[in-house]
Amino acid sequence: MAVAAAAGVGDVVRDSLFRSRPAPPVRILHLGLGNFFRAHQAWYTAHAGDADAWGVAAFTGRGPAMADTLSAQNGLYTLVTRAPGGDEFETVPVLSDSHSAGDHGVWRRRFASPEVAMVTLTITEAGYTRTGAGALDLENPAVARDLAALRADAQAVGVTAVARLVAGLAARQAAGAGPIALVPCDNLPDNGAVLSRLVREFTGSALPALGGWIDSHVSFVTSAVDRITPATTTDDVAAVESALGYRDAAPVVTEPFREWVLCGDFPAGRPRWETSGAVFTTDITPYEQRKLWLLNGAHSLLAYTAPLRGHRTVGEAIEDPVCRDWLEQWWREAGPYVGLPAAELLSYQQALVDRFSNRRMHHQLAQIAMDGSQKLPVRVLPVLRRERAAGRIPEAAVRTIAGWVCHLTGSVVPVVDSRAAGVRDADSALALLDSTLVTDRELRVAVDEHVRRLLRQ
Repeated sequence: MAVAAAAGVGDVVRDSLFRSRPAPPVRILHLGLGNFFRAHQAWYTAHAGDADAWGVAAFTGRGPAMADTLSAQNGLYTLVTRAPGGDEFETVPVLSDSHSAGDHGVWRRRFASPEVAMVTLTITEAGYTRTGAGALDLENPAVARDLAALRADAQAVGVTAVARLVAGLAARQAAGAGPIALVPCDNLPDNGAVLSRLVREFTGSALPALGGWIDSHVSFVTSAVDRITPATTTDDVAAVESALGYRDAAPVVTEPFREWVLCGDFPAGRPRWETSGAVFTTDITPYEQRKLWLLNGAHSLLAYTAPLRGHRTVGEAIEDPVCRDWLEQWWREAGPYVGLPAAELLSYQQALVDRFSNRRMHHQLAQIAMDGSQKLPVRVLPVLRRERAAGRIPEAAVRTIAGWVCHLTGSVVPVVDSRAAGVRDADSALALLDSTLVTDRELRVAVDEHVRRLLRQ
């Protein structure tokens, strides 16, 4: 429901909104109670034609802070849609309850409910705890601990996302609660198949008797998501309070653009998301490639190169003619490999320029730069490999990797990437991203040269 701006109504309006509304029945579980989920999947569900029948019980990925904050507001929060010309405010009423990652008993009980039809996930690329080859990372200490815990006790719940899903599925099987869909919403190609592999590998190692039930009762849906959603700042909190007259401790700021494309089965039903604009398809690959390569790849390029030219946000970077040229060069390299008509790609690229140019969004390059070791393999390497197979050195792809090397070895942007601690030069960067690239001497030389050029910026 939309909330009109009305300064001065204070605690009365706040309490009316945050404490006095009936919660819709829980039929969806969500893992990863962050800003993107609340701007995207929650928005689509709240605007579905049958929204009153589809409440969400959401769980944080780690600590309790956001769950506690939202519980105090009865699951309600303000979504600020920030267009170049001004803000629109909306209260999103879809969260029926919010829980900490440590609420294992609630997680299992919710999973075992026959009313629950699906689980959606926004856990970031790092949350899938997989190796560079895509398998479950058995050497990850958290994964190893979770495997040991579930082998010892089938009712245990681990800390990694895959372990938590397997524990929930075990509870559902024991309760005879029927089929369910798992819907990952992170920026990974064919993310439904990715999640299916990880769940099955974990189950095969910890609870092999569960495997047959998963085959017959669990659907893995692939989805492609798109809506730029920066981290909330204290200025955002103050802007909401100034406009609406009450304090929301958990507002979310997002852009007007949104897209959700899904491919797969929902054996226990789903909201009428198509009425809020979601697209259902039997071939999601072109949509994934367009999003991952043209938008996310462009974001990574800017995140690792624009700070070297003194920029902090996407909006600042897109106004720099040099960065803009780099961006358009990347699109020229990547575009021909996306399986969509040229006119559609051109229109999408122009829309990206408009979206990136919205300086009111304050989308921080430092936020985008996190965990590049897991983002670059899906955002940049597919194009790089295709160009190298054609005998070309793709300048923009190489520049992005070189920018990442600069970032890891002394950039102005803080480094948050636990897997990249050993990267010191082009050779170690390529080895971490894809060990086969290290044998490509021409590519190594090109990355080294671009590192030197960028550092001269």
